[in-house]
Amino acid sequence: MKPLQASSGDLTADRRADFAEMLLSSGEPAQAAELLLGALELSPQWAAGWFRLGEMQEAAGLSDQAAQAWTMALELEPADRLGAALKLQLIGKAPAATAPPSAFVETLFDHYADSFEESLVENLGYRLPDFLAQAIRKARPGRFRLALDLGCGTGLMGERLRPFVDRLEGYDISAGMLRKAKAKGIYDLLAKADLQCFSHSGTGADLVVAADVFIYVGALEGIVGAVADMLAEGGMFAFSVETLAGGGDFTLRPSRRFAHSEAYVRRVLSANGLAVLSMEGMVIRHDQRSPVEGLAIVAGFQATAASRKNSATG
Repeated sequence: MKPLQASSGDLTADRRADFAEMLLSSGEPAQAAELLLGALELSPQWAAGWFRLGEMQEAAGLSDQAAQAWTMALELEPADRLGAALKLQLIGKAPAATAPPSAFVETLFDHYADSFEESLVENLGYRLPDFLAQAIRKARPGRFRLALDLGCGTGLMGERLRPFVDRLEGYDISAGMLRKAKAKGIYDLLAKADLQCFSHSGTGADLVVAADVFIYVGALEGIVGAVADMLAEGGMFAFSVETLAGGGDFTLRPSRRFAHSEAYVRRVLSANGLAVLSMEGMVIRHDQRSPVEGLAIVAGFQATAASRKNSATG
C-alpha cells in the first residue's frame, strides 16, 4: 500500500489548500471549501484533499456535497485510511457499519503514537488503566501467570499489569504504538495484530485486558468469542466501553468511536459463557472538555463467577 499523501504533489494546489485552512480557521468554511475544490481541480487524485474538502463542506452545512467528496476519497483510497466511510455513515449517506476500517484505526494510531500519552493522560484526563487495574486486583488478588493486553498502545495498561503478572503479552494494530511500548521494556512479547480477526493459539491466558479498545471495534460478538476461547479455566476478562444511553446495542458517535449499551455487553458476555464480576461507571476521558462516560468491566466464566459468589456469601 502506497503512503497516504499529506500533500497534493502540486505546489499551487498546496498553496490553495493552505489558504483554505486559514479561511476555515477564521470561520469561513464555505469559502474554504470553494478554494480547496479549486485546488483539487489541479490535483484530482489527492484522496486526503477530497476528504478534507468533505469536512469543510460539512462545517458549511453542505452535507450532500460533503458526501460526494468523501465518496471520491473512498474511491481513490479504498483501504479507507482516512475513515471516509465512517463520515458517510454519520451523515446518513452510508449503511451503519459494525466495525471501522482496520486501515483507518492503524493510520490513526500510527499518526498519534508520538504524542499519544501526553495528549491522553495530561490533556484529556485519562485514568482508565489505574481504575481497571484496581478492579482486576479487587476481583482476584494474587498473581496472574499469563496476561494478554489487547490494543496495548504505548503500554499504559501494561505498566499497571506488570507488577502482578508473570508473563505479559501486548498486541496492537499500530507499529508506531508498538515501538513506544517496546521502549518501556515491560512486555515479554509484543506483536502486531488486528483485533477484528484476532486469535491466540498459545497457552490459555489467566487474564485478558482491553482498555479503551472496543470504541474502535463496534460489534463485540467476534472479539468476545475469541477472548472466551483464549481464556484458561478460571481466567478473567477486563475491558471498558463508552456508555450508550437509551436503546440499541451500539452506535457510532461523531467522534468516530463506538459506544455500547450495558444490556448489549451483558448479553454478548453471557452468550460466551462469561458473567460480570464487576461493572463500574466512570469518566474514561474528556473530549472537547466534556466528560466521556464509560463502564469498566471485569468478567469471568459463569461457573467461576458462581463459585466466587458462593465463597463470598458462605
